[in-house]
Amino acid sequence: MPPHTATDLVRAEAGEVLGPSGGPALLTPLTHNPKNGVTGGVWTVSAGDRSAVLKVLTRSKETEAGWAASADPRHWNYWRREADVYESGLAAHWQPYGIRAPRLLACVERPDGDLALWLEHAPGEPATAWSLARHIEHLHRLGRAQGAAPPVDEPWLTRRFLRQYVESNTFGQELLDDDEAWRRPLVRDHFPPGLRADMVRLHHDRDWFFDVMERLPRAFSHLDMWPANVRSSDRGDSVALDWAFAGDGALGEDLGNCLPDSVLDLFLPAARLPAYAAAAYDAYLHGLRESGWRGDERLVRLAVCASAVKYDWLTARMPARAGE
Repeated sequence: MPPHTATDLVRAEAGEVLGPSGGPALLTPLTHNPKNGVTGGVWTVSAGDRSAVLKVLTRSKETEAGWAASADPRHWNYWRREADVYESGLAAHWQPYGIRAPRLLACVERPDGDLALWLEHAPGEPATAWSLARHIEHLHRLGRAQGAAPPVDEPWLTRRFLRQYVESNTFGQELLDDDEAWRRPLVRDHFPPGLRADMVRLHHDRDWFFDVMERLPRAFSHLDMWPANVRSSDRGDSVALDWAFAGDGALGEDLGNCLPDSVLDLFLPAARLPAYAAAAYDAYLHGLRESGWRGDERLVRLAVCASAVKYDWLTARMPARAGE
């Protein structure tokens, strides 16, 4: 699809969604994971003084095996899950607690079988630029939402997401016990003593962590909650984007994803992680208690910590990439 001038197909859809504008529809690509086989592209579409976000869901995109689209509704990368979340109204599940999704303007099934999601353009500040206090406020809302919102089960929501996601990323695993790979300068000079042993142990113990996570108290979960997928709105609430992985998770799993991602992707300095994690956990737990939740706090804490098994796949990928 041309990056600046819309195709006839997009122009026709834009006319239906945005109304007649008297001018061409212009597409501006938005940052996303280009490896994911379910994402055909994401753009801001502008026509006159109106705009929307267009996200194309597909099952025919060629990509590496770990990111391939699936036709299995329970698979972590089921190709049309995000459309189901929006069309069912489930994207508004947390709205009473201050976290909402962009409004769905249209879901168009194209002749080639792809789905075009036309979404409200939320113009607020992205969480990648938030202050620490604003992050804490958002996670307090997340605690309220997950403590109060009723459980959800639909046949297209993810189950056992953490296990499936990690096991699908196998790149470089043959190097875990390869001494030469760990002696490469980029690895040797930047991994402190003992880290290799801890990371390899995490890999070998990961099935135990998966079992623990699957037995903990459950909550409807976003499962890709990190700063690049959240922004503030002009109404002051949080707008959560990208519901492609949504489904069943452990209570605290979304927090356990958000904390390390905020630092690993350089949105917050690593030196601030201990203070951020402590404040964020307290805020999340306070939100749970405010909602009326009266469960065992230790199980939430366990979910936040044990969910770090999600990053097991990075263990092998780093020495493999260092060799390139």
